[in-house]
Amino acid sequence: MTEYIDVDVRPILRAGGEPFSVIMSALECLDPGQGMRLYATFRPVPLFGVMADRGFTHSETALDRGEWEVLFTPADTIQTEAPVGAFDSWPEPDVKLDSRDLDPPEPMVRILAAADKLGPGETLSALLRREPVFLFPELEKRGFRWLGGFTPDGSAYELTVRARS
Repeated sequence: MTEYIDVDVRPILRAGGEPFSVIMSALECLDPGQGMRLYATFRPVPLFGVMADRGFTHSETALDRGEWEVLFTPADTIQTEAPVGAFDSWPEPDVKLDSRDLDPPEPMVRILAAADKLGPGETLSALLRREPVFLFPELEKRGFRWLGGFTPDGSAYELTVRARS
């Protein structure tokens, strides 16, 4: 049976704050096999993809006053980066962007604009200062596939986006 730690970000959200760093800090403190029970003032849909990328499934329950309880449970295999060879079948990027010197939301805006111009099966690569957690749901909503991870030296996040074939 999975043991869960509780993370209640409702006070942060009610105060107008951004709880993402608190959630990620709690995630780093989990023991192997441990899950997280999150309480939020809204259904945290963008977080579902972020947590799935870190090897967690989720189940959600609506509470009173529009609040939510979400259980993030470790999946059988935790994968935090692209598997070896995952990029092998993708073509060389048709577009290369370096967004490391841009402030949010400019990297997201530029990547989405460039992705929208890709032809079927074409790819783009982008270097960013941090993992673009808010970009992932937008890419998925628009039908793009993506792979990403930090460079070996940890200095940049490299994202590859592929248009539908």
